[in-house]
Amino acid sequence: MNDSTRTLRRASVVSLSVLTGVNLLNYLDRYVVSALLPALQRAPMGLDDFQLGTLMSGFLIVYLLTAPIFGRLGDRGSRTRPIAIGVLIWSLATGLSGLAQNYVQLLGARAVVGIGEAAYGTIAPSLLADYFVRRTRGRAFAVFNMAIPVGAALGYIVGGIVLVHYGWRDAFYVAGIPGIGLAVWIWHLPDPPRGVHDSDDVSVAAGGGMALGVQPGSWAVYVRLLRQSPYLLTVLGYAAYTFAVGGLAVWMPTFLEQVRGVSTAQATEGFGAIVVITGFVGTFVGGWLGDYWLKFSRQAYLWMSGWATLLAVPATYLALASPSPSVFYAALVVAELLLFMSTGPINTAIVNLVSPAERACAVALSIFVIHALGDAISPTIIGGVSDATSLGAAVMIVPFVVVVSGLFWLWAARADAKAAAGLAPAQ
Repeated sequence: MNDSTRTLRRASVVSLSVLTGVNLLNYLDRYVVSALLPALQRAPMGLDDFQLGTLMSGFLIVYLLTAPIFGRLGDRGSRTRPIAIGVLIWSLATGLSGLAQNYVQLLGARAVVGIGEAAYGTIAPSLLADYFVRRTRGRAFAVFNMAIPVGAALGYIVGGIVLVHYGWRDAFYVAGIPGIGLAVWIWHLPDPPRGVHDSDDVSVAAGGGMALGVQPGSWAVYVRLLRQSPYLLTVLGYAAYTFAVGGLAVWMPTFLEQVRGVSTAQATEGFGAIVVITGFVGTFVGGWLGDYWLKFSRQAYLWMSGWATLLAVPATYLALASPSPSVFYAALVVAELLLFMSTGPINTAIVNLVSPAERACAVALSIFVIHALGDAISPTIIGGVSDATSLGAAVMIVPFVVVVSGLFWLWAARADAKAAAGLAPAQ
């Protein structure tokens, strides 16, 4: 074992902790705005509903458009430096949100947050993949992604507490300041050689090596990735998954209140508690099972994600169709638990399906596709169908899309298995 490998192993746990902490702040920052919406409607900001909606839209548009740029940067040079700069940018922008005096300033600050999060979101998974060997990578990504439901819940909790005691401006300061310290820490994290734990693995992205004449970090990488069947099918399944989960996240509290007659407090707090608990448990269990089954199949992450998602379909349907609280709450817990089991494994599959030299680009393209085809449009589509019919009918889109997601992942697993066996080209 050489010195660089020993250093990498000693630093892996610390690095995972730092990156997970940043991921938690990432989602805390996104959802703290939701807790502050009522206050932003009052003086001095006095924003209307459309303006409030554009705060998330502005962030998301910038996030999507800049992700491919940072994907290229992440595959070309240092990964820790752009991540650190991105975290610093979004932390400062979050803090500046608290200084905004009008709608334009607040919208601009939230849009800049999208730049910082794009730098982190695209490059961090590539860095994390090189801290861990393939047999433990699923668990590492599970820990990393457990920060998503916890961070989202903390966004509501921290935002609400600070809002009540100090005001909405201070809530932005509290959400932004911790990231500055983590940005400094990330700057000094080791940046291991790309593929340091994959060099002896003949299955590194079956067909996932760089194509002749395609340089790491070039725009041509994105074209090549779209031609790689296992990767493309995985991302399309992830887009369907994001469509379903994003639609539920936005409309489930309203559905429980308007369609099932649950009180407002119970609908929001109860659903939030279910998401946190099932997200934490499901993500961890999914990562552990994916790593365990990797001993039997190189496509374990895809097979597990596909079957777990399909198993979630009946529970998802019951959660939306049954009028009985004892049934729909129990079904909702089962559905969310099974859906969250795919979070770690599917993100691990994405970095495993491509060569180490193109992982940041692969994550960047995935981010663009899953949001553009997923949660950026699902709330609007469900809302439009609800206006034309009813909310109870509109949410029934979700179980159908969950089926599509699971089938895509099983298809991707089969395509990758054939490519690995030399029966079919991977692209």
